[in-house]
Amino acid sequence: MNSASPSPTAVPRVPVVIVGAGPAGLTVGNILRAASVDCVVLESESREFIEQRPRAGFLEEWAVRALRRRGLAGRLTDHAEAHGECEFRHGGERHRVRYAELSGDHHFVYPQPLLVTDLVREYADVRGGDIRFGVRDVRPDGLGTDRPSVSWTDPGTGERTRLDCETVVGSDGARGVTRTWLPPGHARVSRYDHGVGWLALLADAPPSSDCVVFGVHPRGFAAHMARGPHVTRYYLECPPGDGPGDWPHDRVWSELRTRLSADGAPPLTEGRLIEKRVLGLHNHVTEPMTYGRLHLAGDSAHLVAPIAAKGMNLALHDAFLLGDALVAGLAGDDSALRGYPRASLRRVWQYQEFSQWFGELLHGPSSGDPFRAGAAAARLRRLLGSPAAAAAFAEAYIGKEGGH
Repeated sequence: MNSASPSPTAVPRVPVVIVGAGPAGLTVGNILRAASVDCVVLESESREFIEQRPRAGFLEEWAVRALRRRGLAGRLTDHAEAHGECEFRHGGERHRVRYAELSGDHHFVYPQPLLVTDLVREYADVRGGDIRFGVRDVRPDGLGTDRPSVSWTDPGTGERTRLDCETVVGSDGARGVTRTWLPPGHARVSRYDHGVGWLALLADAPPSSDCVVFGVHPRGFAAHMARGPHVTRYYLECPPGDGPGDWPHDRVWSELRTRLSADGAPPLTEGRLIEKRVLGLHNHVTEPMTYGRLHLAGDSAHLVAPIAAKGMNLALHDAFLLGDALVAGLAGDDSALRGYPRASLRRVWQYQEFSQWFGELLHGPSSGDPFRAGAAAARLRRLLGSPAAAAAFAEAYIGKEGGH
């Protein structure tokens, strides 16, 4: 990176600073590098950590097509497994929904750590992008001016480093710092709490079904999702105050067997639980997603519960919009940058609405509320019995509604 001046006291300057090396930040970085725009990515964790951190694994087909167009889907194309069906188990019966036939699109199973690994390699190793790992105490200055800057503590020297820039991208997730950089009163945060928790599990065991399975049960929701030939993701609905210690190995497998049981279903292949954590199921949306020269993307701006695997797809949607808008804006046309929040939030709210709708279908039977349970049962009967309702579900489930 070149200094703005040969003076030893000059502060280096770069067009874009990206805070957070997740799918959103790395995709924006790759779009900028492909357009020969200099940028610096700041990440609080190590490269090894982000390439192994367990996260979502379902990509919608529109997102895969967009990654391919940008040359970011090499390994994905070779290794991702296409899925086009899901199964509901309810009342001891199995019901398949062939959503690929109904919508024309598939899901691709490709765990987020693999995508992050690909994006880091492309950005840093292939396209020569600048990325700083392990940074601490990242702070902004001048976001409301035309000369913002970002500073951080260097992990090696312990010294403060500062970069002047034109734009800051906040893509460090729901627990990151950039969402706190919006001034008080500037943004409205809309929230929705599903009122339950999910016990998220990774089992060192082959999948027990060839598709995603949703167990809708009076004892609570359960799910089965393949994460590769030897690893399976499971979810169990639990009270929001529960912790992993409340769910020992035997209890987990007993509940999974009960909630996913159905006539003709193969037995679950049990195995060692290599991950066990409790997720609080809530959604939020921050509006606006920008302040001055700061633009939020992905979970920094909006969070959707993992009910239909929408989070990584929304992060990529933001990144495609924002990356292209930044390239155009740095070339003198800022219309797309000004329109970025509105373009992003259109899909965000579609996915939020579907998350709420689907959550009621899955959680209503175990809510203890007869009205919610009855409404959820009616919702499921309509989905399984009406071709029109099944087609509408398929489009929303695969993210086709609203297009890209």
